[in-house]
Amino acid sequence: MKTLLAAVNTLDKRSHINREIYGHFSEHLGRCIYDGIFVGENSPIPNTDGVRNDIIEAFKEIRMPVLRWPGGCFADEYHWRDGIGEKSTRKKMVNTHWGGVTEDNSFGTNEFFNMCEKIGCEPYLCGNVGSGTVEELAD
Repeated sequence: MKTLLAAVNTLDKRSHINREIYGHFSEHLGRCIYDGIFVGENSPIPNTDGVRNDIIEAFKEIRMPVLRWPGGCFADEYHWRDGIGEKSTRKKMVNTHWGGVTEDNSFGTNEFFNMCEKIGCEPYLCGNVGSGTVEELAD
């Protein structure tokens, strides 16, 4: 029986892997967003604009290239306009996919884009193809 040996030549640069292939996503399932990434501005947990400082630093450390949000089934009900502007006037909705909890949009489109800027990654905003329109996404 013969043993085959393989070698990897790291100096042979025939192709390029786009850094975006190593992107990540965030989801409103469980406590990923609320009480996870986002704790709110008044939390005793150290934060910047409601996003945990340790999360920001961890994402910077791994040099996250892209962050996709809102992610999963939640994107099919999320309207990006509901997550902009003054938080107290943002439209609330019931997250029918993840436990029927009320989504107050305190972590919304504005917060997502601001967090990506702090991390130094590109935002990937998921389109609502469940209850949204092409026009909404284009806007």
